[in-house]
Amino acid sequence: MECRKEEFSSTLEKSLPLPPPLPAHLNTKFGQKSKIKEKCCVPNAVNNSWDRLFDEGYRSDVSILTDDGGVIYAHASILGVSSPVFESMLKKLKGRGNHHKRTISIRGVPSEAVRVFIRFLYSSCYEEEDVNEYALPLLVLSHAYIVPQLKRLCECWLENRLITAENAVDIFQVALLCDAPRLSLVCHRFIQSKFKSISASQGWKIMKESHPVLEREVLDSIIIEEVWQKERKRKVNERKVYIQLYEAMEALVHICRDGCRTLIGPHYKINENDDKEPSCHYYVTCKGLESLVRHFAGCKMRGPGGCVHCKRMWQILELHSWLCADSDACKVPLCRNFRERRRKHTKKEDIRWKILVKKIVRSNSISGAPFFSLDSILL
Repeated sequence: MECRKEEFSSTLEKSLPLPPPLPAHLNTKFGQKSKIKEKCCVPNAVNNSWDRLFDEGYRSDVSILTDDGGVIYAHASILGVSSPVFESMLKKLKGRGNHHKRTISIRGVPSEAVRVFIRFLYSSCYEEEDVNEYALPLLVLSHAYIVPQLKRLCECWLENRLITAENAVDIFQVALLCDAPRLSLVCHRFIQSKFKSISASQGWKIMKESHPVLEREVLDSIIIEEVWQKERKRKVNERKVYIQLYEAMEALVHICRDGCRTLIGPHYKINENDDKEPSCHYYVTCKGLESLVRHFAGCKMRGPGGCVHCKRMWQILELHSWLCADSDACKVPLCRNFRERRRKHTKKEDIRWKILVKKIVRSNSISGAPFFSLDSILL
């Protein structure tokens, strides 16, 4: 497993699509131009009243018990309006005759996180340092008690401020449990981009022991993404070669039929009005063919199995004959000869050339790429 981790970590930079944009009302809070204030809440006068109501527990009728034995006093009407889960729980308790002091237990999260959560239900207020410290338990509480405003806030806070190599796995697991698809996607992308360091973190080791199936799914997704990236890169490079070959055919016809201002081709004539710099539309490709043609003309090893460059030129001329629509009128050397030689080809050779021609034409038709040199073309 360790050697697999090393193998994956080198090529995983752009593994997943970008997540969708943040909601409009949260873009202003988490955008680059705006700065999050220490308190985000309703106007101060109203806020002070709600704060006093919560802090003093004036005429409270609900007691919330936490893990450390603490008690938070709250008001049933506010809890019921803010959360449908609280509303349902309080109705059941009321039906049992507990009219004055109803008790609700919230276990499994820090007591301070429960206090921050209940306070948010009163005035939608939060302190920056509280969210920094308790973002994960607040996400769990907001999901469990269906408080969507706080849940979105925690998701954005974790995504933009708090995700690191040490806690990425923990956030990823909580995001999956709390049905936060955007956050889980961001974490998955983050894990893939920093897989080497994250796979050595304590969170990864714990997930490996407690959730081996999830670890396997993450590793499988990394393998699939790596294979996809390699395949995509291979296809891009392959298409680039086909485009180069198509441009070589165009430049070859241009040189032999029209002449070229790069001092090659049978029809070139020196003109005093010519610009000093070549202005040929195929100049880069023509320049590559020029060196190849000149070598071909003077090489003494043009036989089969001889010069590699001459072999390349033979292949270019034969490929042109497959693409040429009228060999009888074509001015490219040996075009007609190659067409007549096809009768001696085996069926397998014909299929190979037809597939190559089809790919070249298709690549050029779906591409708007600029011209390339011929230095890397080898069939």
